[in-house]
Amino acid sequence: MNKLTLWFHTLGSPPYFHRLAGRLAPWLFAGAVLFAAAGLYGGLVVAPPDYQQSDAYRIIFVHVPSAWMSLFIYFVMAVNAFIALVWRIKLAEVLAMACAPIGAAFTVITLATGAIWGKPMWGTWWTWDARLTSELVLLFLYLGVIGLYQAIEDRRQAARAAAFLALIGIVNVPIVHFSVKWWNTLHQGSTVRLLGPSAIDASMLWPLLLVALATKLWFVASLLVRARVELLALEGGKEWARAEAQRAEGTP
Repeated sequence: MNKLTLWFHTLGSPPYFHRLAGRLAPWLFAGAVLFAAAGLYGGLVVAPPDYQQSDAYRIIFVHVPSAWMSLFIYFVMAVNAFIALVWRIKLAEVLAMACAPIGAAFTVITLATGAIWGKPMWGTWWTWDARLTSELVLLFLYLGVIGLYQAIEDRRQAARAAAFLALIGIVNVPIVHFSVKWWNTLHQGSTVRLLGPSAIDASMLWPLLLVALATKLWFVASLLVRARVELLALEGGKEWARAEAQRAEGTP
C-alpha cells in the first residue's frame, strides 16, 4: 500500500478523523473571522462607491461569496454522495449529510441578499428570473436532502437515500451557473473571472476575494464540527466514541 492510499484509509477512520477535525476546526473558524473582518472592512469602508449603483452595490460582499458557496457546497456534497454510494464509506455519508444544512444556509443568505439588492436595482423583491429561480430550486434540493435524511430512522440507509437525491440534483448546479448566458435574464453576468482579467475594479475585487476565502474556511470548519457530532452518534456503541464523549463531558 503506497503512502497516499495509506493516508486516505487513515483519514477515513472515524477515530482519526474525529481527533483531526477537533484540532483543525478552531483554527479554521479563527481564520474565517479574520479574513471576513478584513474583507468586509475593505468592501464596506475602503472600496469606493460604484459609479452606477452608488453604495447599494456593497451588498455584493455578502451576496456573491454566499452564492459561490451555495454551488460549491452542493458540489462537495454530491462528490461525497457518489463516494458513499459506490464505496459505502461511512465518513463520506457523514460529510455529504453534514454539507446540506450549511449549503442551505448559504443559499438562504444568497436569496435574501439578492432580494434586498434587487429592490432598488430592479424595482422588485423577486422576479422569476432564470438565475433566481434555479437558485430557489437549489434551496429546495438542499431541503429535500435534509428532509429525506431525517425521515428514515436507520442513519446509514437514510444517508444513502439522501445521497441518491443529491446526485440527481447536481444537474441544477450548471444551470444556476450558466443561466445568465443561456437565457436573457435581468441578473447581471459574471464580473470575476479565474482566467483573464476581471471586470470588477481591483479596489472592490480584493475585499470580495477575502470574504470568499472566509466563507470557504467557515464552511470547512462547520463541516468538521457537524461531522464530529454525527460520527459520535453513529459510533456511540464503540469504545473510542464513549471515550471521546466522556472526555468532552470532563468525566474520567
